[in-house]
Amino acid sequence: MNVVIVESPAKAKTLNKYLGSGYKVLASFGHIRDLPPKDGSVDTSNDFAMKWEVSRGSGKHIAEIAKAVKGAETLYLASDPDREGEAISWHVLEALNEKKVLKNIDIKRVVFHEITKKAILEAFEKPRDLNQELVHAYLARRALDYLVGFTLSPVLWRKLPGSRSAGRVQSVALRLIIEREDEIERFKPREYWSVEGNFLTKDKKSFTAHLTHFDGKKLDKFDLNTSEKAHHAVAEADKQSFHVAKVERKQAKRHPAAPFITSTLQQEASRKLGFGASRTMMHAQRLYEGMEIKGETVGLITYMRTDSVSMSMEAVNTCRTFIEKEYGKEYVPSSPRLYKTKSKNAQEAHEAIRPTDMTRHPDQVKHILDADQLKLYTLIWRRAVASQMESAILDQVGADIASPDKKIIFRATGSTIRFDGFLRLYEEGKDTESDDDKKKLLPPMDEQDPSEKKEISTEQHFTQPPPRYSEASLVKKMEELGIGRPSTYASIIKVLQDRQYVKLEKKRFFPEERGWLVISFLSNFFKDYVQYDFTADLEDQLDDVATGQKDWKKLLEEFWGNLDQAVGGTKDLTLTKVLDVLDEELSHHFFPSEEKDDRKCPKCTKGKLHLKLGKYGAFIGCETYPDCTYIKKIGIDESSEDILEASEYPKELGIDKETQETITMRKGPYGFYVQLGEGAKGKKPKRAGVPKGTTPESIDLEKAMSMLAFPKELGQHPETGKDISVGVGRYGPYVKYGKAFVSVKDEDILTMPLERAVEIVDASPKKAQG
Repeated sequence: MNVVIVESPAKAKTLNKYLGSGYKVLASFGHIRDLPPKDGSVDTSNDFAMKWEVSRGSGKHIAEIAKAVKGAETLYLASDPDREGEAISWHVLEALNEKKVLKNIDIKRVVFHEITKKAILEAFEKPRDLNQELVHAYLARRALDYLVGFTLSPVLWRKLPGSRSAGRVQSVALRLIIEREDEIERFKPREYWSVEGNFLTKDKKSFTAHLTHFDGKKLDKFDLNTSEKAHHAVAEADKQSFHVAKVERKQAKRHPAAPFITSTLQQEASRKLGFGASRTMMHAQRLYEGMEIKGETVGLITYMRTDSVSMSMEAVNTCRTFIEKEYGKEYVPSSPRLYKTKSKNAQEAHEAIRPTDMTRHPDQVKHILDADQLKLYTLIWRRAVASQMESAILDQVGADIASPDKKIIFRATGSTIRFDGFLRLYEEGKDTESDDDKKKLLPPMDEQDPSEKKEISTEQHFTQPPPRYSEASLVKKMEELGIGRPSTYASIIKVLQDRQYVKLEKKRFFPEERGWLVISFLSNFFKDYVQYDFTADLEDQLDDVATGQKDWKKLLEEFWGNLDQAVGGTKDLTLTKVLDVLDEELSHHFFPSEEKDDRKCPKCTKGKLHLKLGKYGAFIGCETYPDCTYIKKIGIDESSEDILEASEYPKELGIDKETQETITMRKGPYGFYVQLGEGAKGKKPKRAGVPKGTTPESIDLEKAMSMLAFPKELGQHPETGKDISVGVGRYGPYVKYGKAFVSVKDEDILTMPLERAVEIVDASPKKAQG
C-alpha cells in the first residue's frame, strides 16, 4: 500500500479516484504545526532553533496519517506546488519522524499544477525529493515574521498603549495607505477652467473640440485659472469663424494582456467583480480543487498561486484551434503569443492561471458552479483565451479647428475600432478612466473644410487629490514595490482590517486613527522596518534562499542583530518623548485647521489641546488637566469607556445568593474582571478575569457567578487519570492538566466540556509537563 498526503479532503477525494486501490490518500487539513504565539518560539541564542506546536485539531489528523503509514511501501507528499506546499510536506515528515513510523519507507514528493487525471498520473511517474531550499525559505520567512511580531509588538504595547501587533510586511502595507491619506489631507486644490467648442462639419454633423491654443500660445493646464480669463477666451473665440486646419489619421494596435497571475487576478476580480482578495482566492481554490463533471472530479483551473504568465504549448495550441473554430481564422495571430514575467522577484516557475481545458466554455459549467464561482471562472477563461487572440486595430483621428489667423485653435479627437480582435472577448479593467477612454468617433472632415461654430462654453474644474487605495490598486502597488508575495497579499489586507488599522468603505481603504499612530511610531523609532526598499530587499534575500544562493541561518543572524540593536535603542524611550514626537508629526492630522487657535480647548478655552496616552490608548486632552477634563477619543475601543479616570466602574451586577455578597464588574491594569464582595480583613476578595474576546457589557450576574467558580474542575484525563480544570489567568483562558497550563484561544471556557479539554491537552506539547 502507498500513502499519499494532500492538504484538503476535496483534493484527497479526487486523487483517491485517479490513483486506484493501491493508494490511500489522506488530508493534512492544511498546516499541521505552527510556532506558538509566545516568547521563545524562535530561540535566537540557540542558532534560531524553532519550537513547533501542533495546530488545534491537527492531532487527530497526524494520528490518522501515522496509523496509515505503518507498513506502507511509499509515502508520497502531494501538497501544493509552492513554498507553502513544500513546508506542509516538511511538517508532515517531521511529525511522522517524531512518532518513529518512517523506518524502511520510501519518501517521495510529487508536484502537479492542475488537478486532472493526466497531470496527476504524470506527476506520480516523475516524483522528486523534498526541496530543502524551499523549506529553508519557508523557515526563514516564518522566523522573520515571528521575530518582528514578537519583538516589535511588545515595544508598541509598552510605548504606545492601545496599539495592536506589528507585522513585517503588514506594517509596510499600512504605511502605503497612511501616506496616501496624508497626501489627500495635505492636498490643496488648484482651480482651472476648460473651454469647449461645439461645431458642425460642412455636412452638418456635430462634434466637440477643446481649446488648446489662445492668443497664439499653447495653453498649459493652469493658464486659464480664473473665471475672468476663461470667459475672456470664450468672448474672443465667439468673434471668430473657424475651419479645419489639419487632420491627422493613424492606425494603432492594442495587444491583449497576459494570462492571470495571482496579483493580476486579484486586481481584476476587484475591479470587475467587486471581490476582495480573500474572496477571490477562496473561490479560485475551489475551482482548482475541482467539481464533479460526468461522474469525475475535475479541477477547472491551474494552480492559483503563481508569478508566471506563461502557458504550456499544449494549452496555447488548443487555445488557437478553439479561437479559429469559434471566432474565425482572422482572430488567430500568425504565431503563438509568448509572455514573459516582468517581475525580478518571480518565483515558482509555474504556468499562469488558466482553465485546465481551454475549450471548456463557461456555459458548459454554469450548472455546477455557484454565482461567484462562475463569475471568476468566466473571468479567468476570457482572459486566458483572449491572450492568444489577434490584436485589435483602431483608427485614430485628430483635427485642429482654427481661426483664420490660427491664434485660436481647438482640438477634436476620436477613434473607432477597425478590427476588434481580442476585444471581442475581453478588455482589461482600469483603476481610473483616462482621456483616451473618453474618445468618440469623429464625423468625416477634410482640411480647409469650414467648421460652423454653434456654441463656445467654459467649465470650472479643481484638481483632485490622488484616490485612496482600492484592494486592486493596493495589490498592484505592493507588487510594483516588491512587498510581499502573491500568496500573502490577501492575508496582509485581512490582518490590517482585523487589527482595526484600516477600514474598507465603498471599496477604498481609510486608515483608522490607530493606524496613524502605529505608523508614526514605527517611522520615527524603527524607521528601517517600514522602509519599502528594506522590505523588498528582504524578499529578494528570501528568494535567494529558495534558490540556494543564500544561507537561511545567515539571513536570520544578520536581520536579528540589527533588530535586537534597534529594540535596545528604545530601552530608555519615555512615553513623554513618544508623545512629543507623535504630537508634532501628527499635528496636521489631529489639528487640521490653519488658524492659530486650532488647539484651543473648546471646554475651558484657556488651555491647549495635546495628544496624550492613557492605559487604553491615545486621546486628545487639555493641557490644564485635572482642572479641565476635556477629552476626545481617538483610535480607542468603545469598551474603553474611561480614559482619564474610572467613572463607571466598579459596576454592581447583583447579589450572590450563597454568600449574600455583592458581585461587581471592575477595571484593572490587565483588563476587566468580576469580584465577589470586598474580601475579609487582610484577605483579597475572589476575582475572575473577563475572557479575551468577551465584552464587559455582555457579562450579567449569572455569567459572573460562573466565572467566579473558576478554576473549575472538569474531571480526569481518560488515559492518565490526571485532573483537568479550566480557568482564566493574567494571560487569558487556560486548561490545566496536572501541573501544566495550556493557553486556549477562541474557546468558550464557561461551557467547555471535558472531552474538548482532553483534545486541547492531547494536541499540546505541554502534555508531557503535566
